[in-house]
Amino acid sequence: MVKRGSGQKNVLGGDLKPCSMDPMTGFTRSGSCEGHGEDFGCHAVCAQMTEGFLRFSRAMGNDLSTPRPEYQFPGLKEGDRWCLCAGRWEEARRAGQAPLVVLESTHESALEHTTLADLRKHALDVAG
Repeated sequence: MVKRGSGQKNVLGGDLKPCSMDPMTGFTRSGSCEGHGEDFGCHAVCAQMTEGFLRFSRAMGNDLSTPRPEYQFPGLKEGDRWCLCAGRWEEARRAGQAPLVVLESTHESALEHTTLADLRKHALDVAG
């Protein structure tokens, strides 16, 4: 089980940085893609949304564009940053639709679903 809160690490081995406060993201809506033992979807990848990815995700049965207030979900648009399920990000990568990622804000648990090399190929930041 991954513990929540301070001391969490990103895929580069450093301290996990926040992903987005507007819209407020994270499994616990903390603004960070922190690991959490109850997050079976592994919302670990801090990604910047693109129209292509949002269309891909909708086609795969996960509409991320439509607001869902009952889940504190504002609906996403191109340019928003969001903590994505690592498995969905990998699926999108294989389909050529992966959004860019922020490595310093991507939790190390993402490496259970994809590789650091693939994340780096899609990195917005140049750290690491």
